[in-house]
Amino acid sequence: MSHKHHLPNVTIFATGGTIAATAASAAVTMGYKSGDLGIEALIDAVPQIRTVANIQGIQVMNIDSTEVTVKDLISLARRAQQEVSSPHCDGLVITHGTDTLEESAFFVDLTVQTDKPIVFVGAMRPATVISADGPLNLLEAVTLAASPKARGRGVLVTLNDRIGSAFLTSKMHANSVDAFRASEGGYLGFFFDVQPRFFYAPSLPLGRHYFSAFDLPDELPQVEILYSYQGFNPRLAEAAVKMGAKGLVLAGPGYGTWRKAGRMENARLVEQYNTQIVTASQNGDGFAISQGGRNNYGAGHLNPRKARIMLQLGLAQGYDSEKLERLFSFDC
Repeated sequence: MSHKHHLPNVTIFATGGTIAATAASAAVTMGYKSGDLGIEALIDAVPQIRTVANIQGIQVMNIDSTEVTVKDLISLARRAQQEVSSPHCDGLVITHGTDTLEESAFFVDLTVQTDKPIVFVGAMRPATVISADGPLNLLEAVTLAASPKARGRGVLVTLNDRIGSAFLTSKMHANSVDAFRASEGGYLGFFFDVQPRFFYAPSLPLGRHYFSAFDLPDELPQVEILYSYQGFNPRLAEAAVKMGAKGLVLAGPGYGTWRKAGRMENARLVEQYNTQIVTASQNGDGFAISQGGRNNYGAGHLNPRKARIMLQLGLAQGYDSEKLERLFSFDC
């Protein structure tokens, strides 16, 4: 395909997921294999994107998003940084499975520095079924990445005509095409007639910190998530630490509350193992606070999975408790 000088240049990184899946029939939306289709097939299925931008497609990986590892994320972030640092790239789209899309998008948001648009996109239905959502989602993602209005907003997530910040957007429905929500931070914009419409001028979320992907080790410190419930055995936290966890994210009810026995066990782990502990809320919205004491931090408005990534990045950079306290302050 010839290069059109009047169009912006958008690169698509394909990683697999439902957007690249094929099903046994046009009426089957379960039991499919993620990542059957390669990047060229995705592009060829939406020829309209070539009227929006000059497209370069790169198959970074082709897997189910639940199989994405820390090494995969670091590699993806490094490649993304290299791509958007090129003067020949105006925007980047990353296709991704929806189950862990929010984790990958959040990770890239914290580890790639650019004002160029980076847009994560996925699909809730395989590419071969009736009313597949992937093709339109991909067209809108490319349109968003090609738009100068999308610059300076951090990493974006778009599905089902909605535009959200990777910092605040999460998958909230297991099946619906309208699966992603932007929590109390709100959506940044929407699509009308396949064109992005923003509610606000470009800005970044408070509390968004930057960690260079190239300064990270190839493996990040182990951080585990524990989910609290009535009768939860607090000794499970020590089991996680003995298996190598340097940090714990404790997902509690309300604003991240834990029963007294759990708080006492956490304090013991801090004294004995110097464990770093973040309390997060199990609820979709709200603000989680620290349960008090040394090495304890509140996840704020981050859900447990995003709080885990934030803690991993801080630990990878050798942050002490004072720096971790600032990292999870969310006011700067």
